Amino acid sequence: MEFKLIAEGLRAVESILRTTVDSDIKALHDASHHIISSGGKRVRPQVALLTYLAAGGDDIQTAVPMAAALEMVHTATLVHDDINDHSNTRRGKVTVHVKWGRTFALLTGDYLFTKVYELMAPYGTPYNGIMSSACIRLVEGETLQATVAKAGTMDAETYKTIISRKTASLFEAGAEMGALLANADDAVVQALISYAHNLGLTFQIVDDILDIVGDPEKMGKEVGLDLAQTRGVMAAEGIDGAAPITSTETEDVQEMIAQLRDSGAVEIARMQAVEVANRARTALDLVAESPAKEALLTLVDMVMDRDK
Repeated sequence: MEFKLIAEGLRAVESILRTTVDSDIKALHDASHHIISSGGKRVRPQVALLTYLAAGGDDIQTAVPMAAALEMVHTATLVHDDINDHSNTRRGKVTVHVKWGRTFALLTGDYLFTKVYELMAPYGTPYNGIMSSACIRLVEGETLQATVAKAGTMDAETYKTIISRKTASLFEAGAEMGALLANADDAVVQALISYAHNLGLTFQIVDDILDIVGDPEKMGKEVGLDLAQTRGVMAAEGIDGAAPITSTETEDVQEMIAQLRDSGAVEIARMQAVEVANRARTALDLVAESPAKEALLTLVDMVMDRDK
């Protein structure tokens, strides 16, 4: 029954995403629908909906707008990230800035961000506070990443700070809001936040590994973009105990990828991902058994085993 609820919830999320970005300004309407309709794994909405159910929630539709808001934030960041990374493709489609130009892409990202306010408005406090805090941390993480990329250096602690803020923050927010909506007690709320934090870290480590060893056709985007910003190579050298790294704009990214593939560093990074994923699973020990909890555990496996 709960699997049916999740499917219904995700369909409702998809519907809200599409209708929310409608606009009578053609450029905004078309560009927003372009990126929304390109799909995606929708992991953040899944975390929000599943944690709501795992915490004892019984009306999944109450969590749908919040789950959609999380995906809207993520999608907005992708539009802006693609500009910063000079990416040509995203999810198998041409990026917004390539098709509509940099100015309209910036405005589209801004438009998607402002739509988050609309989706979150009915929830009030503390939910809007949780979402705003996550967005602040996300932007701080992105800014730190850009700062490090400009300097051409990365160390283990900085890498962990970046992925904790720019990626794990939204995962945590979804879990916290889902658990609070279900009126869970504090111990369960904290357990689900811990789960989501470690799931988010796992997701980003795997993402950075795929930037080195992934198949561009399966991923729907170019590889080596994160490596060029020194982030992917940090993941490849392992989170714990890795020496600081440097890079220059003149280095051949493809040559760096080849060297990393041959060095065994990627396998070390995979071990780090396994360790963090296990922490996510362990965090669920305090959560009562249910189909939703099983689905949260399965989501960890999906994140670890993905190839795109």
